[in-house]
Amino acid sequence: MRVWPPRACGAAGRGEAVFNRVRQLRKERLMTLEVLAERAGVTKSYLSKVERGQSTPSIAVSTALARALDTPLDSLFADSEQLTDVTVTRADERRALTPEGEPGSRYEGIALQASTKRMTPFMLYPPHDADSTPFRDHPGEEFLFVHRGRAELLLPARSVELGPGDSVYFKATTPHKVRSLGEERAALLLLVSDDAGGDRAPHPHLP
Repeated sequence: MRVWPPRACGAAGRGEAVFNRVRQLRKERLMTLEVLAERAGVTKSYLSKVERGQSTPSIAVSTALARALDTPLDSLFADSEQLTDVTVTRADERRALTPEGEPGSRYEGIALQASTKRMTPFMLYPPHDADSTPFRDHPGEEFLFVHRGRAELLLPARSVELGPGDSVYFKATTPHKVRSLGEERAALLLLVSDDAGGDRAPHPHLP
């Protein structure tokens, strides 16, 4: 999954107001590019491209960056000053997190302004062709619920076919990817957590 730069669904130009959260959070923590890159397990040049909007990190890299910055994953996509305890996301307000025309899975952010989440929700629209998509893994867990269509969760040793209303919960440390089955692209609710769980400190910008 690639999740940068964010842009709003159904509202042209709204994504332009979203500034680069990685750079902002890094500077707030007085961290250099070298330090953050080392802690996140990426190269300095790659991190520089991410901060300049020239490269879009996968969910695994985004999770690593969030952990290195000691911040919830969703804080990479939402301005901390807009965080709230109750967040309603209308269907036409979901924010597209994948660049226009990029092949592979499409993702939309949900409840980006919700504070102190234990899991980060997305809408996932997987491609039909999974051969060009590498297996991904990251710390934590994932939950998939099929809202529309049919999909298949691919794991190294097995695969799981899912229809409308079906769901699956699994350790995200297992390499995995998802593809759509049938004629239409499936729509799934995806919940992502890292392994910090309840041990994570409250969001640094919340009282």
